[in-house]
Amino acid sequence: MKCVDDFRLQFGKQELVPIIIGGMGVDISTAELALEAARLGGIGHISDAMLPTVSDRRYETHFIKEKLKQYKYNIDNSDKSAVKFDLGHIAEATHLHVSKTMEAKRGEGMIFINCMEKLTMNAPRETLRVRLRTALDAGIDGITLSAGLHLGSFALMEDHPRFRDARLGIIVSSLRALQLFLRKTAKLNRLPDFIVVEGPLAGGHLGFDMDWAKYDLHTIMAEILLYLQTEKLNIPLIAAGGIFTGSDAVSFLENGAAAVQVATRFTAVHECGLPEKVMQEYIKATEDDIEVNTVSPTGYPMRMLKSSPAIGSGIRPGCESYGYLLDGSGNCAYIEAYNREVAAHPKAKKISVMDKTCLCTHMRNFNCWTCGHYTYRLKDATRRLPDGSYQILSAEHVFRDYQFSVDQKIALPD
Repeated sequence: MKCVDDFRLQFGKQELVPIIIGGMGVDISTAELALEAARLGGIGHISDAMLPTVSDRRYETHFIKEKLKQYKYNIDNSDKSAVKFDLGHIAEATHLHVSKTMEAKRGEGMIFINCMEKLTMNAPRETLRVRLRTALDAGIDGITLSAGLHLGSFALMEDHPRFRDARLGIIVSSLRALQLFLRKTAKLNRLPDFIVVEGPLAGGHLGFDMDWAKYDLHTIMAEILLYLQTEKLNIPLIAAGGIFTGSDAVSFLENGAAAVQVATRFTAVHECGLPEKVMQEYIKATEDDIEVNTVSPTGYPMRMLKSSPAIGSGIRPGCESYGYLLDGSGNCAYIEAYNREVAAHPKAKKISVMDKTCLCTHMRNFNCWTCGHYTYRLKDATRRLPDGSYQILSAEHVFRDYQFSVDQKIALPD
């Protein structure tokens, strides 16, 4: 009976354990978590979501304070088009986080950064260009393009010295999305180094509509694998979404996947960025406690715990401090929803907004509890302590369990 350790992910001459820890923002996939994956011979991700905010928390910078000071006059204005990010600050925050992570790297593995196109930041092209190129400048091993089609992202990096040497890949949830990306980037004569195929059981934002339950990761993987073989394209495919055990991983590796990307089980480890009280909410959740909803202003469905404080919260939009989801015209679906509720309840001291949430503020405060479909199984992978709480594991324990377990078994902690 095979285990994940019987397989290897091949990048040129480099062989890696075919386990990739996904890039969960905001700083849920911490540098510490990514470093452990690399030390153990796999691939870890950091996230570039809201890096000025992450930098302030980690490195005692003051990017958000300075931005708020600059735009404080606009707080009561529903028009946010004037609220812009300082591109120099974005570059500085990105360089700081990436370089410090890479300097600490040990072992034979790699560290990638997850880059969301949907972080439009009131200047989609300009801010994305800075984020991508600065990550390359700072020495990141690879970039995973996520949350969007990224039809122009390769072009933003094509004249960078590391464009052909760093590992660049994309997350897709359908063959059509991949075909669009390959067609758009064909003129650059630069194929992606890997393709992450994310299925409908993944956590956070989904690449599906609300009919996500009709789809199956094995089927999507088979379609894309056949397409690549037909087109004679040798690009490693990485299966992601709903892979809870080492045996789950092997089922994909035996059918053409080069690696698997996993995340849910790493939300309850010491190296994860979630506060422990939130980890406990994840572990004790039942299947009925999890939903896919449309509260994200991005327009993508999102999987999260129903008990997330973000759901129904009517806080004032925090765009002058954050504003990471403002589109190129300074609009955000939450601002519209918030203003609607304020107008409908002019005398209310506190309002509730049920259809959208202020994602930036709530993600920053760990109040938007996005999660994978199998989060309700986390309690089966640990032990309940005498006080009723659950034991938090180490990233190494979970990684090794994926790597060596067989027969759908999960190794419990000592």
